[in-house]
Amino acid sequence: MTGAILLLICLILIGLSIRAFQNGLRRAQTERVLGRLAEGQPQLVEENNQWSGVERMFLRAGLGKPSDHLSLWLAAWALGAVLGLLVASWIGLLVMLVLPPLGLRVYIAWRYQRRITRMIEQLPQLLDHTVRSLKAGRTLADAVMGGIEITQDPLQTAMGRIQRNVQLGVSLPESVHDFAEFYERDEFRLFALGLKVNHRYGGNASELLENLIKMIREREQAARQLRALTGETRVTAYVLTALPISMIGYFLAVNPAYLMTMWNDGTGRILLFVALVMQLLGCFTLWRMLRSV
Repeated sequence: MTGAILLLICLILIGLSIRAFQNGLRRAQTERVLGRLAEGQPQLVEENNQWSGVERMFLRAGLGKPSDHLSLWLAAWALGAVLGLLVASWIGLLVMLVLPPLGLRVYIAWRYQRRITRMIEQLPQLLDHTVRSLKAGRTLADAVMGGIEITQDPLQTAMGRIQRNVQLGVSLPESVHDFAEFYERDEFRLFALGLKVNHRYGGNASELLENLIKMIREREQAARQLRALTGETRVTAYVLTALPISMIGYFLAVNPAYLMTMWNDGTGRILLFVALVMQLLGCFTLWRMLRSV
């Protein structure tokens, strides 16, 4: 049983590394395109190290700085590791050392996606207020600042980063560009790029923002329609993924000797490993199919 647990942990770590590699390639392509669009314009220099990356994840998820409660989290992690060692020897220690960071990473990613979705939904309201302010005769900077004031959380809290940078003397286009790169969303990047182009070359800012509002709303509507049309496919994928795991849990709860007989036999152990690999490959295939729709 110990070998199966270690194999499962190794496969999970391999899957996470493949996922991180794919994200790196996608991010590099996006950065090359944005670099060509913003060529010749000043860029804000941001400190890049491992701790700043962890702090960035926490701030984007709306959890504050990790250093605020670092001692409490480290103490809870150490206590969990000690309890795992006492309950299940070194296997429990290994599980409690690996699972809490992975669980925290998944929770932060979920919080970030939920928060960023809400921010994108609130962005057209801010842009609409900005357009009305521009047509009333206010400057672009005043219109954007006024739009930030009337919007609600989480967008208002997140865009407090823009307000602080402007108060420190950074130009509005550069402040919005820093905000867009911090949250890494195309909608924010288009907003920042539009402000940069307007600041550098002039033009009708209200028309540009109106087109951006239209694009965001059409994109949101298309995403909801796609989610409704593919609902049956997603439910089928979830059921197919959960069915083998549920069956194993049922056997372990009702008749654990059934699986232990297979584990103690050489051929049965091979079949269990093959089944585990096939289950992981099936989950990965279904995940890729869901991503494609």
